[in-house]
Amino acid sequence: MSKEKKNRPGTEERSAAETAEETLKEAIEAAEKDTETKQPEETAPENPLEKQLEEASAKAAEYLAMAQRIQADFENYRKRNEMIRADSYAEGRKDVATVMLPVLDNLERAVDAAEASQDEALKNGVELVLKQMTDVYQKLEVTVIDRKGEKFDPNLENAVLQGAEDEGEPGTVCQVLQKGYRMGDKVLRHAMVKVVPE
Repeated sequence: MSKEKKNRPGTEERSAAETAEETLKEAIEAAEKDTETKQPEETAPENPLEKQLEEASAKAAEYLAMAQRIQADFENYRKRNEMIRADSYAEGRKDVATVMLPVLDNLERAVDAAEASQDEALKNGVELVLKQMTDVYQKLEVTVIDRKGEKFDPNLENAVLQGAEDEGEPGTVCQVLQKGYRMGDKVLRHAMVKVVPE
């Protein structure tokens, strides 16, 4: 509402409804004037620079999405290769440990033979080599499967002989004929055992 109308005599006596009606009319007139002034701008031809900017922005968004996809693919490739490398390393360790088991067996037999011959120097030398070999197996986390007196487990042992009933509880291992070995939860070689019949 304008200042002139407020300063006119008798303005205070006008009702609130008339005042609100005048205010509404003024707001409508102002809105119509704004619309009239904006119409020519909206119908103006589109600026070619703005169009180029929009196209460049769209291309940039497309390239960014492509780069993010490539980065995700590369990350997946890197993780997959890391897993394959770790599996290959573990498999290689397992294969080497398995191939060397007969050498370990022969070193143990050599210690027994040196004790029987009472050649102290030979016995000490072979024991030293055997200790080095067992240290290597410990570093590879290879453990012996020696379950004498325990219930026979076909996952860990091969029963090659049947024992007598007086050699132990029925179904238990009464003698280990050849040690078995495992690396973690993987069996490198099953133990050859003698089992008491059930």
